[in-house]
Amino acid sequence: MSFTKCRAGIARISWSWILSGVVIVMLIAALPSAIVRVIRTGDLYLFTGQFFHDIFARLSGPGRMRFILQPVVAITLGIRSGIKDGSSGLPPFLWALIFHREHRRELLRSTFTSTRNLVAMAILADLVSQFLIFHQVRPGAALVLGPVLIAIPYSLSRALSNRIWQWRHRHKPTAHVN
Repeated sequence: MSFTKCRAGIARISWSWILSGVVIVMLIAALPSAIVRVIRTGDLYLFTGQFFHDIFARLSGPGRMRFILQPVVAITLGIRSGIKDGSSGLPPFLWALIFHREHRRELLRSTFTSTRNLVAMAILADLVSQFLIFHQVRPGAALVLGPVLIAIPYSLSRALSNRIWQWRHRHKPTAHVN
């Protein structure tokens, strides 16, 4: 294999693939101890009192800045996507997902494209912060909490920015030439 072909093969590996791979490896590495913990204690952890208590512990521990940074980035991406939706004439994001089946696939694809790295980084940040704060990792919690920090602000800002864009362009005064 020539250097050019080899180099072209390496160039195809993107930041997204590396990030996704790291997240998958970390989740798989944490899975055996999580399974043993569930078998030993019988506690699934998700949505229990301890789960919610630990969320508040994360607010004061290492990585607490992500509770601000990740939603701000998600809002920014949501605004950008909402403006694109509005200029394309698509209905607001949440409304379209629920009531407009014909737009659902396109909206979900653009959502995945816009947020995949951010969601992967959110999951990774949650795994690391769990290890630093609690000295154990619960993969299920990372798979829930990380994406929630992204999904809610992204969805709301995308829908709202679309509505605002459409409202401003519908009520924009037109210039009359005499």
